[in-house]
Amino acid sequence: MYIPSPNRVDDPHAVNAFIHAHSFGTLITNAGETMVASHLPVLFDEKANVLRSHMARANQQWRQFSATNELLCIFHGPHAYISPSWYEEQRTVPTWNYAVVHVYGKPALVGEAALKEIVFDTVAKFESTMPTPWKIPLSEQEIAGMLKAIVGFKIEITRVEAKFKLGQNRSPEDQDKMLRHLQAAPDEESRALAKFIQSQRK
Repeated sequence: MYIPSPNRVDDPHAVNAFIHAHSFGTLITNAGETMVASHLPVLFDEKANVLRSHMARANQQWRQFSATNELLCIFHGPHAYISPSWYEEQRTVPTWNYAVVHVYGKPALVGEAALKEIVFDTVAKFESTMPTPWKIPLSEQEIAGMLKAIVGFKIEITRVEAKFKLGQNRSPEDQDKMLRHLQAAPDEESRALAKFIQSQRK
């Protein structure tokens, strides 16, 4: 990924927090001349430095997994169009600001016990923000039957690239005006980007 110096993020705490917060990833594999992408909830184990997830067994992408070939998982954050009219300096062009993390790694399929753990951990993560978290009510036999329809995997992380393009190349005055316009924007995505920019200033 092309990352100009002002936009590069090397702080592992910031990168890890981003992955946890934006954990619906885009998984991309390449086998020969065939590229495949899937959109999946992804768990990040910082201590083991691995990603974990699952997909439908009918999804043929898992058959492309190879311990010798890297795959790519993209974690997308907020993004928005930036108008030149928002700047003090008018002799400029439009752009798009965004935050994204690319994680590369080597995939491996996991067994039934590890797959069950992935499913339960995924449910626990996303139910934790609910007013009344849902608990899996199924019997062990029912769970075992449903696990047969999915495939679990882990990704041993080999490298990470993080890019937060937030107007860092602009003057402080331009950055402040941009932020105010994003905060007042009618669309939720622009306001989400404004909130993210504020979080990075702390």
